[in-house]
Amino acid sequence: MAKTRKPKSERFAAARAPGLPDRETLLRHIRETGETDRSELARTFGLKGADRRALREMLGELQAEGTLSRRGRKGVAETGALPPVGVVDVVERDTDGDLLVRLTKGAEDTPLVHLAPDKAEEVAGAPGLGDRLLVRFVTLETGEIEARLIKRLGQSAHRVLGVVRKHRREVRVEPVDRKSKESLIVFDDGQLKDGDLVLAQVGTAERHHGPKRGKVLEVVGREDEPRAASLIAIHSHGIPTGFSDEAVAEAEAAQAPTLAGREDLRDLPLITIDPADARDHDDAVYAQADEDPANEGGWIVWVAIADVAAYVRPAGALDREARDKANSVYFPDRVEPMLPERLSNGLCSLREGETRACMAVRMVFDRQGRKRSHKFVRGLMRSAAKLAYEQAQDAIDGRPDDKAGPLLDPILKPLWAAYLTLKKGREARSPLAIESSERRIVIGDDGKIDSITPRPSLEAHKLIEEMMIQANVCAAETLEAKRTPLIYRIHDAPSPEKLDSLGEFLGSISVNWSKGEAVRTDRFNRLLDLTREGPHAEIVNEVVLRTQMQAHYSTDNIGHFGLNLARYAHFTSPIRRYADLIVHRGLISALGLNLPGAPDGLSDWDISHMKATAEEITHAERRAMAAERDATDRYVAAFLSDKVGATFGGRITGVTRFGLFIRLAETGADGLIPISNLGDEFFIHDEKMHALIGERSGARWPLG
Repeated sequence: MAKTRKPKSERFAAARAPGLPDRETLLRHIRETGETDRSELARTFGLKGADRRALREMLGELQAEGTLSRRGRKGVAETGALPPVGVVDVVERDTDGDLLVRLTKGAEDTPLVHLAPDKAEEVAGAPGLGDRLLVRFVTLETGEIEARLIKRLGQSAHRVLGVVRKHRREVRVEPVDRKSKESLIVFDDGQLKDGDLVLAQVGTAERHHGPKRGKVLEVVGREDEPRAASLIAIHSHGIPTGFSDEAVAEAEAAQAPTLAGREDLRDLPLITIDPADARDHDDAVYAQADEDPANEGGWIVWVAIADVAAYVRPAGALDREARDKANSVYFPDRVEPMLPERLSNGLCSLREGETRACMAVRMVFDRQGRKRSHKFVRGLMRSAAKLAYEQAQDAIDGRPDDKAGPLLDPILKPLWAAYLTLKKGREARSPLAIESSERRIVIGDDGKIDSITPRPSLEAHKLIEEMMIQANVCAAETLEAKRTPLIYRIHDAPSPEKLDSLGEFLGSISVNWSKGEAVRTDRFNRLLDLTREGPHAEIVNEVVLRTQMQAHYSTDNIGHFGLNLARYAHFTSPIRRYADLIVHRGLISALGLNLPGAPDGLSDWDISHMKATAEEITHAERRAMAAERDATDRYVAAFLSDKVGATFGGRITGVTRFGLFIRLAETGADGLIPISNLGDEFFIHDEKMHALIGERSGARWPLG
């Protein structure tokens, strides 16, 4: 009889007694885990106080002797060990011509690994030397490890995005990446112009002195174009652009929906409420008082979402490219969409007055905002109106315009009454109440920045947010109840290290923070309430935000700490997120909602690759966030470039031994003031107080 292997948590529990593990138990755990960090180890073994310090010392000794190696900033792994999934560079070929890869960073001790050629060809065509890849490491029966391609990533170390600079007879490409100092000498066929923004390939021939040689692959724009910032971000971060002819043909062949297999919701006055400049509309809402005597004071809330699954079928070209992109990427001057415009701004967009296919959920709440029941339907809807957030809010605040005025009594007031009821449930749940500090960059017709202003936080935003959250919860609950595979949106609680740092900072501004109290969202909210009216409100909000972990996608549910929810999945934005499309397919399969003659629920491939999909779309989300942040930083810098010498209000957001990091109040721009600019004296860096203190004058520059 074959032996069954116990779950990892049971093996570890059986292998140790509570408290500090011995050396072999610790190494066995790290070996089984593949990669971990100190906080995770402390949680696993239930360590506190002196035991945590002893663990830190033990890890230090194991690293010093070479048994363990660092992974990134805080992680550790057995020396030579490989993670289950990692980013690699293709660095060389063996004597048989097979490609060899090595982890990109944080793991110099790891070995060269063969890239499985069959898998690489199937997924994305054969990679070459210098490509950067996301791979899964698999141990074969022979004991050998091979890397299996998940997807090709963006720019590798062998490709450079740069600006053409002509120097007499020599043409160079200067990289736009501020961290890179190397330029390339390239051949000019007479087509290149000084200031061209180009993608260049590093040559393979070695030069022992001077710049490397390379060749220009593509001219992508001009450095002096106002919109160059987003182009640089797209190419620097490897954001996939455009669509194949096959995908465009699939989108163009899409037909308007019919009632076949759908419930007719066209008489339900659903409306969309979005940003004023929104081009695609994923979601629509409607609310009405529940007439059931058993639910007096309760509300029925409808949330209807674009039925993208009806058009993007498993294994088609649209599906492959949507999965590769994983999400739409938004820049101040453009959007790189996940789906072609025929769908994203056409058949899948819930346009006012036009018949659209939808997936809708009908939710019933009691007078305290607790959900009593819900039901999903596949429907046909017609949006009664398209409103901007500001329009809806103004109407509720007594300033309706010609469009919102007629909607006030029949639609908007019931929506707000339902929201105020849902708000009671939200307040009882007490999700994190961190305030966003997003800025809106307005681009003029000439491509230059007209203004940078804080985005307002309206009650209308919170209404839509809460109704979308409830719909997402319903999706996760339904799929769990039907035992259907799904991708969760999960968010872990803050690590002990981050909580320790928070406590030290709060001590520096005389705010108490008990280390022994349980980590819950309502505890953070009490802290934010306590400091909201004081001088440190903004920086406390910022530090609490930094204390949180990043949310991500996973097939294993640990709940969502920030929203204080036991189960949560993304359902409400399938036009711009692939995760939501997978959840839609799951609901179609679980509830038997396939359209006649055209099954469009979860495919066998979707199910077998769901874990890999969760990993890929998490990576793509991080990539998109980095690109959006990079473009925004460049636009803000361009906006400030002609304001040298001007005076702005700002706040200290970081204190280091070499200077102060400042955030400007108006634009949100971040910058460094070197310590040499603070005065003609020696400054002491007080780490505990997060301050620079003048040795002679006593002048203090504290955080916040």
